[in-house]
Amino acid sequence: IVTLALLLAACSDATETAPEARPVLTVELVSTVREPWPEILVASGEIAPWQEASIGSELTGIRLDEVLVNVGDVVSKGQLLARFSEDALRIELAQLDASVAGATANLEKAKADLLRADRLETTSALSEQALLAYRIEAKAAAAQLAFAQAQRDAAALRLQYARVVAPDDGVISARMATAGAVNSMGTELFRLVRQNRLEWRAEIPAESLRRLHPGDSATVETLDGLQVTGAVRQVAPTADSATRNGIAYVDLPAGSGLLAGMYVAGRFTLATQTATVLPESAVVMRDGNYYLMQVDAQDRVHEIKVATGRRQDHQLEILTDIDTAARWVKSGGAFLTDGDLVQLAPGESVAP
Repeated sequence: IVTLALLLAACSDATETAPEARPVLTVELVSTVREPWPEILVASGEIAPWQEASIGSELTGIRLDEVLVNVGDVVSKGQLLARFSEDALRIELAQLDASVAGATANLEKAKADLLRADRLETTSALSEQALLAYRIEAKAAAAQLAFAQAQRDAAALRLQYARVVAPDDGVISARMATAGAVNSMGTELFRLVRQNRLEWRAEIPAESLRRLHPGDSATVETLDGLQVTGAVRQVAPTADSATRNGIAYVDLPAGSGLLAGMYVAGRFTLATQTATVLPESAVVMRDGNYYLMQVDAQDRVHEIKVATGRRQDHQLEILTDIDTAARWVKSGGAFLTDGDLVQLAPGESVAP
């Protein structure tokens, strides 16, 4: 009797109904939307001067008396930057002025002698040979005057070179000039960022260069969050054979706060295209892949692998062709696996 009772009890336990499955998580649902998004091309590169002028010495063996500017000074075209000693140059110019005066007098005398000789030619009082000598002497005097004038002009130019002036508006980016130094011709004294204009030299993969055109908008962003907007001035016609990158030159506005030599990241805004968009929170990354959690009519989760594209304002572009009528877990998908039962938040339904 006891054995029979135990068997009946065991059978009764085995026939009891299994406990009902309970939802893993309460979720909100979201569906995809189609929005016009501008295509973004990300790049990085150096901030550099638009043009940097090298200002050098055009004199040899002359002492530099005075240096009037330093690095960072804003200068205007024609402004005096440095001055060489002018004493020896002024003396040389005075000597050559005297040479010009002497050559001018010799030419006037030679012309007068030739005029008298021409008057005597008809009287046969002067031989042909003597007349030719007067003419040659006049030409030689004219040549001597031209030579003396050229030397005088060269000395005047050297005196002008004693005053080193800015070739354009801009800012001094480097100073090598030292007061008291005796430089040779061609020695660099200053470097000038012309018109204080900077540019971003963005390094672009060669296959993407053709997508950029002059006038395209570009935004540069520094590590401290500074954003500066510029425009593409030109795109390099060739790519570097080592890096396979080309350069896009982006004009930056004056007073941007950027400095030449900085290496920054940025982006280009290209043509607008329609994108299939979901919130970033709806996308789950696992094992290097991206997934969406789809909820069916029985509130069960199905893990769908997708490819992603652009990001904008916490939204993510979905490149995979997915069901536009499907509903997806808005957030918390990382806590779910394929087949899990979920509970819908109040007001939610699977039907969009």
